[in-house]
Amino acid sequence: MKKRTLSIAIGATLAVGASALLLPGANASEDHKVDGATTAAFGRIADDVLTQRTAALVDGQKERGYNAPQEKKVRLSNGMEKAEDRGVSSLYTRKKRLASLGEAYSNADTKVTTDKTTVKGDRATVEVTETTVLTYKKVRGDEPGTTGFTAHHTLTFTRGKGGKWELSDLKAQDDGPGAINQPQTAPAAPAVDTGGFPKATPASISWGARPVPKTQKAGGYDYKAMAAYAEKYWRNYNPQYRQYNDAGGDCTNFISQALRAGGWKDEPGSASDYKKWWNNSKAESTSFVGANEWSWYAMSSKRVTNLKNVYQMDVGDILQMDFDRDGSKDHSMIVTYKSRIGIPYMTYHSTNTFRKSLASIIASYPDAVYYAYRT
Repeated sequence: MKKRTLSIAIGATLAVGASALLLPGANASEDHKVDGATTAAFGRIADDVLTQRTAALVDGQKERGYNAPQEKKVRLSNGMEKAEDRGVSSLYTRKKRLASLGEAYSNADTKVTTDKTTVKGDRATVEVTETTVLTYKKVRGDEPGTTGFTAHHTLTFTRGKGGKWELSDLKAQDDGPGAINQPQTAPAAPAVDTGGFPKATPASISWGARPVPKTQKAGGYDYKAMAAYAEKYWRNYNPQYRQYNDAGGDCTNFISQALRAGGWKDEPGSASDYKKWWNNSKAESTSFVGANEWSWYAMSSKRVTNLKNVYQMDVGDILQMDFDRDGSKDHSMIVTYKSRIGIPYMTYHSTNTFRKSLASIIASYPDAVYYAYRT
């Protein structure tokens, strides 16, 4: 998702080693071991932080700050504890914003798996995977049952005096919009022009737009097939396609696959020509995997039209976001469900997410620029 010439975008129970981790080289002394109890405590801290974030979004939870866990060998640093306290408070505010948009969660479950622990001197790096499922409260009655995501985080622990470890940093590692339980603090940047490429028109995010019905035309695209593909492969990737999670994000690659499953035909040509769109066993066009390039292709090919409002989207339509308002699109998503009241629900890669409501995305990123495409 990072800005590049090719803007590829997006697009439980604890498991810990029981054996002690021994530091390499000169540090491999008795007092520089991390035993199984400590590695388990690292995992519990990660689970606690992420679980408290999720809990702040559940309807009926009493508002409070972050409640630090009591561990003998591991704790949060003072700075991290203050940061989490602010973060949890911001999530209560997000919950109120969601309620104003007619959305709430009646229940939630967060599980964290420790994937890897690396210790060097007085610094430990812990990589974890979070799996969270939130149950939609039936506010309007036609919400889907649940929304869910998998997210990856890296935690940094430092050892202080007395040998006690402190969590000093926690960073999300996935591209795309942050998970619904991830506090947002970055301010928006001013917009700039991206040059002479085909330009999509930003869409309004106001509720109450005039509906734009979408009908299945004879010989046209199969929107149900697009949605079915996305909901099949949102977490377990299709092995027939390459992945781009380590090259800027997989989200646009993912929506291209879904569009292909619903009838978009390849248009072969030079891989770098944004007016071409294709994928084969050896390569693919930049428009297949790049957020900006996909938009340029989709607009120039007339396979899409811009919608004036994001709430006019329907199943099979595409939403793109420019998080920092710099004129370059950062993320792509596909609508896989729409409620009777008119709320689209997005499924996407990076972070791998199933049926996240448009309302919750807007509540998390009210200052982003949104682009809605009718496919």
